[in-house]
Amino acid sequence: MFRNVRFYRVSSPWPESEQELSDILIKNSFIPCGPLTERRSGWESPANDDQQLCRRVGGADLLQMRTQSRLLPAAAIQEALVDRVDEYRQRMAQEPSRRVLRRLKEETRDELLPKSLLKSERINGFFILSERLLGIDAASENKAERFLDLLRASFQDFSFTPLAFNTAPGDLLTALFLGDSLQGFELADECRMQDLSEQKSVATWRHAHLADSAIRQHVIDGMQLTHLGIEYNDIFRCVISAEGHISKIKFGEMEAADVSDDEDPLALLDARFVLLTGTLRELVKDLKDKLGGYAAAQSSGKATKAQQANAA
Repeated sequence: MFRNVRFYRVSSPWPESEQELSDILIKNSFIPCGPLTERRSGWESPANDDQQLCRRVGGADLLQMRTQSRLLPAAAIQEALVDRVDEYRQRMAQEPSRRVLRRLKEETRDELLPKSLLKSERINGFFILSERLLGIDAASENKAERFLDLLRASFQDFSFTPLAFNTAPGDLLTALFLGDSLQGFELADECRMQDLSEQKSVATWRHAHLADSAIRQHVIDGMQLTHLGIEYNDIFRCVISAEGHISKIKFGEMEAADVSDDEDPLALLDARFVLLTGTLRELVKDLKDKLGGYAAAQSSGKATKAQQANAA
């Protein structure tokens, strides 16, 4: 359901009901790209419900952002521009100036854009009410920022800060990697390290026995552990970065079990969502206890250019 999670703590008010949240999101609901629109983003129902733009289950809200963009390669514009420039030369009996070339290129783009293909990308997020914790399924910061920009555009007041602890998660991961016993946390079979003296020098192990002394020796000798695969409470596996970002989430048999043809899709969505948010809530609580609590941080909820453009 979610492959990655980047966490944020929200300090501004959050709607008390599913309907209230949906009413806020509808101001920026998804509208398909028009003929001359290159990209457009908006909220859509994560449950294929035309009436609600969110889904509240088990004390958590599920949100889905959709971005639609037109695929118009620069090479295609350039190839069509050649013919338009040749036609200009023949008609005007002179070479086009830079200003004319710019205009011809814009005309070529505007002519091709309505004929271009459309592509949609969806980013999911959740908000756990009891913890005031926002999670975004994004592998990169830029992707998460697009989701946050749309939230900024939707709420009059939206203040948040990236989840941080008083002790860096990397310290806990390194201790676990080097053999410390941490209740609920077990080594999985993947890790990544970086040579501090050479930023591009990265070593990755997959499907490896991480307790092997030969692998641990690299950290002992000075390499920095940046990512570690863990198994949490025998429920799910993931990779945690030194900054606390989660990737490669994979649940066990509970999620992998066969689903019958007559299974209610909405009930299945709810069950998976409750499992995901419930487990991640406990994981964050464990990290909070082991890392000395949340770190104080300034809000990152300032308006951006994307907000000012209404996330269009």
